[in-house]
Amino acid sequence: MAGTPCIVTTGIVLRETETKETDKILTLLTPGRGKISVIARGARRKGCKFAASAQSLAWSEWTLYQRGQWYYAREGSTLELFNGLRADLDALALGFYFAELTEALTIEEAPSEEPLRHLLNGLYALSTLHKPPELVKPAFELRLLCVSGYEPLVDACAYCGVEEPEVPVLDVAQGVLRCKTCGGAVGPAPSVPLCRDSLAALRHIVYGNPKRLYSFSLGAGALARLDRAAEAFLTAQLDRGFKTLDFYKSLRAPSN
Repeated sequence: MAGTPCIVTTGIVLRETETKETDKILTLLTPGRGKISVIARGARRKGCKFAASAQSLAWSEWTLYQRGQWYYAREGSTLELFNGLRADLDALALGFYFAELTEALTIEEAPSEEPLRHLLNGLYALSTLHKPPELVKPAFELRLLCVSGYEPLVDACAYCGVEEPEVPVLDVAQGVLRCKTCGGAVGPAPSVPLCRDSLAALRHIVYGNPKRLYSFSLGAGALARLDRAAEAFLTAQLDRGFKTLDFYKSLRAPSN
């Protein structure tokens, strides 16, 4: 619209919704304005100049204008499409889950530099570094919860204070580490058993340098324990499920 002030921002598409004949509504995560809804008119039309920018998980620079509570796309220029994801269905499904989870943990019109940086790094780890999805998933989940205000306390047993429990357990409801023998018997919920290696990885994720978040390795058993703990903690704290996670799991389920 002529004369309307423009806003230039970077942003990643968390979700795209088709509307009318050729339009889309984009849920865009930006560093300064946080999560915003953008109407991309003509984004589904053949020859649209910003069609690539208007697809899920596209990181782009946008020129927008605002009318009322809505933003409208005027221009879009792609910065990163994470093509490595789009060539691997498992990785792409996990990327969609990361986007849905990030959408759930970010706020409309609130600065989101840290969650945005974390999402971009997670997608880069899958797409370019080709880190194993089974390692990236729990690290991404736990660290996103940390930057969103749900950081668990895992430096020592919350009951007796010992730093290295003989049998460590994560209380996913309280978000604390404890010994198996402290605070009651271990049950299927809200406590999840760990081991020495999975606890070390958990501490690396929670307290370590974010730039080295995915620079660890675990054996299959310890990695499975870390994944169960991360997912159980996320479920207990957010009290909801995610369709994209269900789809990702369906892809990795062993066939009969």
